Amino acid sequence: MPEYMVSIKIEKLDEGAYLATSDVLPGLVAEGRTIAETMEIAQDVARKIIESYIEHGDPLPPEMAPASRTVRNIKIPVAVT
Repeated sequence: MPEYMVSIKIEKLDEGAYLATSDVLPGLVAEGRTIAETMEIAQDVARKIIESYIEHGDPLPPEMAPASRTVRNIKIPVAVT
């Protein structure tokens, strides 16, 4: 199976957890205690959603392309003390 790039947004919740959602892949919602954990959970959820699209013969959202054909600019937070 090819690898796909999925854009996600991660926000810190008031209670300290992190929430990931995607404007590109409807239904992707993941929550974790850290950003890394949230990204890992989001990756698993995205994989299950994409597998469901493929299994049911539904087209993937047009913004999604196999990773080998796509270059993305990604912003990462860097804390400096």
